[in-house]
Amino acid sequence: MTEGLKIYAVGGAVRDRLLGLPVTERDWVVVGSSPEEMLARGFQPVGKDFPVFLHPDTHEEYALARTEQKVAPGYHGFTFHADASVTLEQDLQRRDLTINAIAETAQGQLIDPWGGQADLAARQLRHVSPAFREDPVRILRLARFAARFADLGFHIAKDTLALCQRMVAEHEADALVPERVWQEMAKALMTSRPDIFVEALKDSHLLPVILPALDIEKDELGLVCAALREAAASNAALAARFAVLLHRIDDDVAKVCDRLRAPRSCRDLAVLVHEHYRKYQQLASLNAEAVVELLVSLDAYRRPDRLADFTDACQAITRAQSTNANADTDELERALAITQDIAVQPLVDRGLRGPDIAKAIHAERVYRLQQRRSR
Repeated sequence: MTEGLKIYAVGGAVRDRLLGLPVTERDWVVVGSSPEEMLARGFQPVGKDFPVFLHPDTHEEYALARTEQKVAPGYHGFTFHADASVTLEQDLQRRDLTINAIAETAQGQLIDPWGGQADLAARQLRHVSPAFREDPVRILRLARFAARFADLGFHIAKDTLALCQRMVAEHEADALVPERVWQEMAKALMTSRPDIFVEALKDSHLLPVILPALDIEKDELGLVCAALREAAASNAALAARFAVLLHRIDDDVAKVCDRLRAPRSCRDLAVLVHEHYRKYQQLASLNAEAVVELLVSLDAYRRPDRLADFTDACQAITRAQSTNANADTDELERALAITQDIAVQPLVDRGLRGPDIAKAIHAERVYRLQQRRSR
């Protein structure tokens, strides 16, 4: 299948192996071949725009070595050239960061024309060439890598950060589309240091462009970052981390989420945390009816998973603020358990219908919670 082809492992698989990290996916580049030869060998093409093929057995990606040229604004504004004349060094040169531009032969020999190994040793995220500026998504990827590898001591090179700032100043980042922004943001939020992602966006001057609602005072942004660290430390879900990200903004949270094309689950939780976090802080002083109304607002009776995410987000925010808000972290879960199983048939037997049944269920929930609290 691959006999006679010049094949090299590239990108993240080589980088992560050199860092001693688990390798979960492997990408390969093929030098000196053509689409026709790949098809003849049984490889399956991926899409129409890129010379990328899937191995028929392993389903790993094999890409023909290629060069690219910027011809129009935006993520799709590139033309690609891939034929047997393109060298491995040329293919590596088009990549974003030097640590992602290392190739490896089947015998374990490293090909590193752009200094990736030195930057791995220096824990430095540095762009390969000035062509970095042609794709503003690379600023987001840079920030995501800064978050992903923060615990290993990585930092963004000064010249790379300066290049990002120039890209923003010259409106290169205006071509970013919400879908790509969300894709990179979601990945970054699920790293162990999502706060570093936010700080990198701030330092690169991209934050006000993609998320102007977070262009807030330094101390305010610091609280957001601290809460993100807490959310990551507790292994909170994506929706909870996203809610934490937006919890201090003054804008309409729903509109911010819509501009980012955030998934409905993330949008809904962000809105709920923004609206009801103060009530969570004040749980100890809320009466039984207010607690039941909060559970209804959270749709907790139908979506207990959402209640768990809401609680995770609120706990992260509270810990970050170092406030003793008298919030019992299990209070809402206990209240839900006490009030959720209300039999409807006895109410029907009493002749209740429609809205009257809903009112009776609500009253019973409040009564049960009052009785439990009075013990």
